[in-house]
Amino acid sequence: MISPQGKHLGTIPVPENPANCAFGGKDGRTLFITARTSLYSVTLKTSGNLQ
Repeated sequence: MISPQGKHLGTIPVPENPANCAFGGKDGRTLFITARTSLYSVTLKTSGNLQ
């Protein structure tokens, strides 16, 4: 994850190579990560940009 200022905030390891990702959930704090055979979700401390 990268901040708007370009600072590395962290890495979310998943067992497969990610294909795509999107923020969702009621508050925009759930990151959904798709891979070849799986869908992963991670609840974050901050919300993504849902514009």
